[in-house]
Amino acid sequence: MSIRQKKANSYTMVRYGDTAEGSRREKLVNLLKHCPIPDDELLMNLGLFLPPQTLSRILFMDFLYRQALNVQGVLFDLGCRWGQNASLFSALRGIYEPFNRLRKVVAFDTFGGHACVTAKDGKNMKKGAYSVPMDYEQYLRQILDFQEQESPLGHIKKYEIIKGDASWTVRSYLARNPQTIVALAYFDFDVYKPTRECLKAIRGHLTRGSVLGFDELVEPACPGETAALKEVFGLGRYAIRRSPLNARASYLIVE
Repeated sequence: MSIRQKKANSYTMVRYGDTAEGSRREKLVNLLKHCPIPDDELLMNLGLFLPPQTLSRILFMDFLYRQALNVQGVLFDLGCRWGQNASLFSALRGIYEPFNRLRKVVAFDTFGGHACVTAKDGKNMKKGAYSVPMDYEQYLRQILDFQEQESPLGHIKKYEIIKGDASWTVRSYLARNPQTIVALAYFDFDVYKPTRECLKAIRGHLTRGSVLGFDELVEPACPGETAALKEVFGLGRYAIRRSPLNARASYLIVE
C-alpha cells in the first residue's frame, strides 16, 4: 500500500489508508458534528464514532499501562502532539490506581512539528510536519485538568506538559526532578534525533520492569526510530514485542 502525504488543515502527516479513507472519515466526522445525541450523553457514547484503527490504539495503550502497573514511577509521553495518549494515561490511572498520586503523566512535544530531520529519517519525514495550532498546549492542559477532576485526588496535579525540543527538555526535566523513575515511556517522535537523545537521557532512570513503547519501530517510512533504539540499547539485549491489539506499535520491558 502506498504512503500518501496529506495536509490536514495545513498540518502535514503521512497516511496509509486506501484512497477512499479520506472520504469515509469525512462522512463520519460530519455525523459526529451533527450528532443528535444530547450533550449530556455525548461523552458516554463516543464509541459510536471510533473506527477499528482508533479503538485498537486505545486498547494497546491500556495494554501498555497494565504492563507497567506494578512498577513504581512516572509515565512519559514523548511526542504527544494532540495529547491523546497523555489523556488516555490519565484516564487509565483513574481506573487502575486512582489514589496513586506519584503516577505522574509528563507530556513532551515541540507543538511545532519535527524540529530536526536527518538523513537517517528517510525521505518521508519533513521538518515541521505534525505541527498543531499555536498555543495548543493550553487547550490540552484544560483537557488533562478535566481528566484529573473526574478521578479521586483531583486536587493534586499529576500531569505536566513540557513544550520544546525533547532532545533538551527531557534532560532539563530529569535534572529538576532527580528522584524520577520512568515506569513507562511511549516514543512517538517519528524521527531519529529526539528518539536517540531521550533514550540516552532516561536510561539511568529506568528500573527492572520499566516499559518502553514505540510507535514506529520497523516502519519503513520512519527508519530513524529503529536506528536510534539500535544505537542506544541495541536490538540483541531485549525482546522487541508487539501486541495483536495494534499492528504497528511495539514495546520492550527492561529485564
